[in-house]
Amino acid sequence: MAADLETLEARLGYQFGNRGLLRRALTHKSRAYEQGSLEVGSDNEQLEFLGDSILGFLVSEWLVSCFPEQAEGRLSKVKAKLVSASHLHGVARDLHLGQYLFLGRGEEMTGGREKNNLLADALEAVIAAIYLDGGMEVARGFVVSRLLSNFEGNADEIATDFKQALKNLAESMRLPAPQYDITESGPDHLKKFVAEVRIGSEGLARASGKTKKSASQEAARMATEKLRSLATVK
Repeated sequence: MAADLETLEARLGYQFGNRGLLRRALTHKSRAYEQGSLEVGSDNEQLEFLGDSILGFLVSEWLVSCFPEQAEGRLSKVKAKLVSASHLHGVARDLHLGQYLFLGRGEEMTGGREKNNLLADALEAVIAAIYLDGGMEVARGFVVSRLLSNFEGNADEIATDFKQALKNLAESMRLPAPQYDITESGPDHLKKFVAEVRIGSEGLARASGKTKKSASQEAARMATEKLRSLATVK
């Protein structure tokens, strides 16, 4: 039995004008079929389809806005992570979305409320329902606050390819593997890290950051650009 939808609205941070949209977003096809409703739109599949597109657009918009200096390929990798079923499932679990699903008896008996794909699909359908009921700005606010807020504090993940890119470039140029020297300074609550990357005895770049990872990634990025420019000159 699905829990009270008013409680879910409080969890979502949005009160529906048309609560029927929310109910439809939570209705699995097994429940609709069980009730004898075979009409298109009696379950959440169309809303899931729409929500998938809305989510993709809003995540792309947010990434381009927050990281304008990053290349399309890198943004695509991060987007794939943010719209993945595993990420959506995690958000749906945090919202306790499974408690509110309307399932057929078969799905209920086989643990449908905990199934990753059902929860991820339902979350996409809820995003579409919010969009249809409240408009794009409301949907944008929900997606940013619920699906993207945790990523903001971990934004250096977007640059995780730089060290590997530098290593690959060095190998292609028949150079030794890059080495990193990290120094730190400042009190525990305000640490500053400086990373120097060298190949052999030659220092290529130095960069600072709030973490060892961010400093070394930035140093790797700078060193990669320097090596590429040297290769072009030659």
